[in-house]
Amino acid sequence: MTALETDPGYKPGDVVHIVLFRLRDDATDADRAEVERRFRALADSEREGRRYIRRIRSGPQTSPEGVGRGLELGFVVEFASEGDRNYYLGRPFVGEGVPFDEPHDAFKAFVGPLLAEDGVLVFDFDADHDGGPAGAGWNEEERR
Repeated sequence: MTALETDPGYKPGDVVHIVLFRLRDDATDADRAEVERRFRALADSEREGRRYIRRIRSGPQTSPEGVGRGLELGFVVEFASEGDRNYYLGRPFVGEGVPFDEPHDAFKAFVGPLLAEDGVLVFDFDADHDGGPAGAGWNEEERR
């Protein structure tokens, strides 16, 4: 990504970034608590003197449906633009010399050794997309 793609004004809109973790079997409750504490602390990260993450929500998996695939910690991160989200992603996505969120980079280095194999799932979407009520908003062309 280029500096343009990490600019706060790049593709403004409500961008939602969902991160789900499965930790190694030998991870302790203290490890889980520290992962959550450090991730939530990223909400205080600044760029150019302002907080750029709108909000972070988190919690353990609580669904009784039995389809959680072992994922145990979830985080929902909200941004005001794709540029802010791209700045947050950091290495290896941004190019050399392009600014990025160094505290998030440090968090990735911290959590990496605690993750199980295939222990992270990320899903982003544009919350400004108006799909309307349950399944409406997509025309036949978009469904193909």
